[in-house]
Amino acid sequence: MKPVRNAMMKEHGGMSYSQVMLNLAEIQIRDGKEGYHWDGEAWFGGDINRLTVKSEGEGDFGGGLEGAEVQALYSRAIGPYFNLQAGVRQDIRPEPSRTYAVIGFEGLAPYWFEIEGAAFVSDKGDLLGRIEGYYDQRITQRLVAQPRAEVNLSAQDMRAEGIGSGLVNAELGLRVRYEIVREFAPYVGVAWERKFGETARIARAAGEDTGGFNLVAGVRVWF
Repeated sequence: MKPVRNAMMKEHGGMSYSQVMLNLAEIQIRDGKEGYHWDGEAWFGGDINRLTVKSEGEGDFGGGLEGAEVQALYSRAIGPYFNLQAGVRQDIRPEPSRTYAVIGFEGLAPYWFEIEGAAFVSDKGDLLGRIEGYYDQRITQRLVAQPRAEVNLSAQDMRAEGIGSGLVNAELGLRVRYEIVREFAPYVGVAWERKFGETARIARAAGEDTGGFNLVAGVRVWF
C-alpha cells in the first residue's frame, strides 16, 4: 500500500521538493572601488506549504560587510501564481542589529514579471516596506537580458541605521547572462542606485555618497 500512497501523493501534488537559488552573486565596481553583493533564497516543501529562507547583503572589499539580512518565512500558495509569506527577518549589519516581523508576497505577475513585496515591523516598532521585481527577456535560447528594480520605504526616521522617513532608496539594473547550462549562468551588467529625501541628507552629513552607477559581473546559480 505504501507505494500506492506515494504514487497518489505525487499525482496530487503532495510531495516535498527543494530548491536553492542564488539570483545575484556579483562584484560591483564604482569609481574604481570594488564591492560585492548577493541576493538568494532557498525553499523546502510542497506545492502549497513551504519553508523559505532568504538572504541578501553587500560590502566593500577591504572595507567589510556594510549590510546583510536573513529571513525565515512560512510560505503558502494563495493561487496558481502567488504565495503569501510571513516570518522573521534578522539584520546582521548595519549596527545596531534589528529583528523584524515580516509579512509579504511573491509571485508571477501578468506578462511574466517576477515580483515580491514585504512589510517589516522591528522589535522597536519601526515600519519598513520593500517591493522589487524583474523580468527575463530571452534574446536567444541561452542569452537572457534581465531588467530589475527595487524600492525601499520607511514610515519613520531610523538615524542609527542611516534611514530617513519616506522613500529610502531605489535601484534599477540591467544584467545580461549566458546560460552555459540552465543552472549556471555568468552575467555582466550595470546597476544604478540612489538614496532619497532624509536618507540622502543623513548620508551626505556622514560624508557618504548618495548613489551612482555600478558595473557588475557575477553568476546566477540554482540547484
